Parts: sequence; C-alpha cells; structure tokens
Amino acid sequence: MRHVPATIVLALAIICLCDIADAAQPSSVLSTLDARHPRLLLKDADLGLLRACYSEDPGLRKCVQDTLKDANDCLTVRPLVHKLEGPRLLSVSRDCLRRIYSLAMAYRWTEQERYAAKARENLLEVCNFPDWNPSHFLDTAEMSHAVGVGYDWLFDYLDAQTRDRIRTALIEKGLKPGLEVYDNGGWWAKSEHNWNQVCNGGMIVGALAIAETDPNYAERIIPAAVKSLPLALKSYAPDGAWGEGPGYWSYATHYTAYGLTALDTALGTTFGLLEIDGLSKAGAFPVYTAGPTGLYLNFADVGERSARRPMPCMFWLARTFHNPLYAYSEHEQIATRSAGAAHLVWYTASPRPSAARKKLDCYFRGDVEVVTMRNAWDDPNALFAGLKAGYNQVNHGHLDLGNFEMDALGVRWARDLGSENYNLPGYWEGKRGGQRWTYYRLGSSSHNVVMLDGRHQDALAKSSVVKAQVNVEQPFAVIELTEAYVGLARSAQRGLAMIGGRRAVLVQDEFDLSKPCELAWGMTTDAQVEVKERTVAVLKLKGKELTARLLSPQGAGFTVESAQQEPPQHKNEGVRRLMVRLPQADGETRVVVLLSPQWKDGKTVETAEIEPLANW
Repeated sequence: MRHVPATIVLALAIICLCDIADAAQPSSVLSTLDARHPRLLLKDADLGLLRACYSEDPGLRKCVQDTLKDANDCLTVRPLVHKLEGPRLLSVSRDCLRRIYSLAMAYRWTEQERYAAKARENLLEVCNFPDWNPSHFLDTAEMSHAVGVGYDWLFDYLDAQTRDRIRTALIEKGLKPGLEVYDNGGWWAKSEHNWNQVCNGGMIVGALAIAETDPNYAERIIPAAVKSLPLALKSYAPDGAWGEGPGYWSYATHYTAYGLTALDTALGTTFGLLEIDGLSKAGAFPVYTAGPTGLYLNFADVGERSARRPMPCMFWLARTFHNPLYAYSEHEQIATRSAGAAHLVWYTASPRPSAARKKLDCYFRGDVEVVTMRNAWDDPNALFAGLKAGYNQVNHGHLDLGNFEMDALGVRWARDLGSENYNLPGYWEGKRGGQRWTYYRLGSSSHNVVMLDGRHQDALAKSSVVKAQVNVEQPFAVIELTEAYVGLARSAQRGLAMIGGRRAVLVQDEFDLSKPCELAWGMTTDAQVEVKERTVAVLKLKGKELTARLLSPQGAGFTVESAQQEPPQHKNEGVRRLMVRLPQADGETRVVVLLSPQWKDGKTVETAEIEPLANW
C-alpha cells in the first residue's frame, strides 16, 4: 500500500469530527471559506497581477488574445440542447464548460457585458435541462464544474433571481446526485482512475461555488472528495505515469488541478493532497512520451494519432511544484497553437531554456511502466522509441503489454491504432473472454506485440520492466512478459534498444515455449512495405525510408498483411502489418528485428550483434 501523507490523515480526522458537530454551527471544513466572489480558481487580485504583467509578457498576451478570440466565437454559437450521444451528455457538458470559461474570463478581462450576457444565456440553457445525465456521472460533474465557475465568476453581474435559478439547478441536478454516490458508496468514489478526479473535481467546484449560501452541501462533499481523491492520485506514483494512457492523463490531471485549486482559493488548503507521491512528477509524462512527430507513445483508449497539445494543467504543475520544465513545455505548445482561459487561471511565465533541460531518455516506474528514448530534442527528424509494460486490466486498457512505437525522419513508423467506438456492444466487457477483446484495435492482434497460437495476451496479465539503462550511449529496456502468455510459454521477455550511436532500434523477443505453436511477431505501420528479400523489408512513408531486417531466427522471413476491418469497427484503411510468422515454434525461440532509418548522411545501421537479453 502506498504511503498516505500524515497531513491527509490529520485532515480526515478533522473532517470526521465535523460529522458529530452541531449541525447548526459552521463546519470546520468551511471555517476558512472566503465568502467573497469570485473565489474559485482565479481571484480578482490574481487577475490584477496578470494585468500588471500583460504588456511585458508575450506569452500572457497570446493567452489573453486566444481567450478573447474564442469568446467572440462563442457569442454566435447555437443554444445548448439536452442531446445524448449513446449514453452520454458529455459533449454538451464540455461545450458548456468551454463557453463559460471563455466568456466569463473575457468579461472579467474586458468588463464588456456582451460576454457576461452570453454566458448567462448558456448557464440558463443548461439549468433548464431536465437533468445533467447522472447515469453517466462524468457529464454531471463537468456540467457542475461549468455552472459553478459561471456562478462564481459572474456573481456580481447576475441578478438575484438568476442566481437563485442557477443555484437551484446546481443543487438539484449536480450536488444532490453527487451526494447520493458518496452516501451510498457509489463506484466512482472508490475508483482509481480518471472518473475519480473528474467527478470529485466537479463536485468540489460546484459545492464551493455556493458554500456561503448553502454550506450543507460543501460540508458533506468536501470531506467525501478529500477521502476519495487519494485512491486515484496514488496512481501517479512514483514517477507520474498514468495507466490509462497520455490522453486520460490529461483528463485526470486537469480535474486534479481544478479540484485542488478550488480548495486552495476558496478554503486556503488542499488537505495534504499535493503531497501524494508521484503527483509532483506528473508533468514529465506528456513531455517524454511525445515523440518528435508530436504523437504520443500511444496506449490504452487514447484517440488515434493522439498528440501533445496545449494543456493548461502543465502551468498548474509548474507553479505548484516549482518545475520550470513543465512551464517551458507548455509555452512551446501555445506559441503555435491556441491557448485557453484555463491557461490564464494558472499562467506561469516562460522560463529560460537553460532552466528546463531535458534528458534524452526517461523510465517511468509504477503499476504501468513506460520507457522512452530518443537521439535528440528539438529535431523533428530525431529517432524516438517507446516501450510499455503494466497490466491489461487497467481502466481503458488494451491487450498490449510490450507494445512499442517508433518515430524517425519526421514520421511514425511503428504505431498504435488507438481506441474504438465506445458505443460498440460489450466494449467494457474486459475480463477473460470479454467481448471487448473481439474488437481488433483493443486485442493483441493490432498491436506491436507477439501472439502465440493465434491467441490474445491474457486479459489478467501483468508485466514489468526487469532492467533498463537510460541516458547512456546505448539505452535499453527489458520487459518480463510471461504472464501474458499463460499456458503457452514458460518464460517470455522483450527487449528494446537504441544502437549504432542511437541511429537504429533493435527489438528482441525471447520465449521458452511450453508446446509447439505458431509465433506471430507484428508491427502496425502506415508505410508502403516491400519485402525485398525474405529477411529485408523496405518501408516508405512520406518520401522517407526505413529498412527492417530480421536477424533471427534463421530461415524465417517477413510478410505483409492488412489491418483493414469491416464496420462497425474502424476500417483502418491503408494500414499494414509487417509480420514474422513461425508456424511451429517450439522451446527456446528468439526473434530479433532491426529497424534502421535511411538517414540523409547515408550512415545506416545494417546489422547488430545479437546478445541474449540476460546479457543486456
């Protein structure tokens, strides 16, 4: 069990004492409440500090200008309507959230009432909805967040009648459904993944927005959320990685930031939650898992071609944990892409490049382990490779232990297809034999892994990095994979290394098979593939070339297969699988593939000395 900071234990003890206090007295949870508005996330004094820096800080000016542009776009959008997509209202909640942040921030910055009037219109639209879809509580949480911020930031603009309407809707459609979950031990309050942070974060913001007039909701919600949040926050330990993949890292971390910032600005405390192991290091995860193409080392239900994009929570991590790398990385993003209102909430000035130095490689330990390596930063043509271990039952997980991806020459050569349509039948049936694994993108057959006897990896399998050397001349990592092939292999390991002065990638798999079976090595690629000799395949993509060489076993060769599927699944048109199939592999079997980009200087790695993984 991971360590829970003593400050959290003390905070929970205080909260428990509040439960037996006289209900007519103010709860100690709210004893430090700032009763003024706005009190959530960005107070007027903090906004004043931004104004004072505006003329001297080009990054800040960009954030303000982008926010005002989006607010202007929001002035002419259609009304928000209660329309489900499958079981979800989530897209409507997120649209409302974006509108309220942009419009309310624009009003606070410019004092132009047209922005406040439009925000008020949007707030009343969603407050008139029949519900905020509590059966899919992310929708309710995000809508509570939007309405809570709108109420707080526009408090002085709104008339008393409008405040009452908004407050009533927030209570009836947001906070009361949330309390039902807390009071009845609902599942998301006990979860260890993004639902925890999103739902708790939305409830915290909503409850604190009305805490001076309706304190009984915050008095119950804040203790429950503070008790629940460590269950998910401990998942960052020890190095900041996130088992649901980079996309859900962003979702979970943003709501961690919203919730904890709201606690801090409204109550002056975060109840020790900032001390949980791994959270301070979380900002490194998107930095190091993004390749030179901008694409992430993709795993779990992350969208296809998921890439690093502006993420305001990086500013929060930078200022909270005094890490200039996180701020520098985010400024690189917003220099060429749109910033948003939340960037102003946590705005952090760009540090000097010398204060944000990055290593070439990074090894993230934890329940899900990731190793990334590259040969350069700030070079779009650099070589990059990443390898993933962990456990197949992680929320949103795929059967992809040992999956690798690779960038070079400005393109991604080995890739992950990403998530499928969440509304497909049985999408969430993820135990052994579950329908989830019948979908091509989610099972093993689409991933850059080995399959034995045509079977997916065991859905309950766990794996770990057994050794790794990073930031050395020839970085490598070795993953223990035996559990993934239960009943088929006595042992299984995969190693990945950068060799030849970090100019090529070597992928080496070693198995001790329990019985004769087909061993299928696969790599998913967008490239055109030509097998020139049995052991040599030339991949061409966007005018660039990469040569794959099969160094072991003797007598085997490459083949090319299609990744195309039929509806209702994604078709994956034009996607290919570079394959090595050993029809009757038996006993100790080693597959070694060298992936060598055709560099402009002609210095291409054409072979490698094979060493057993035990000697790496």
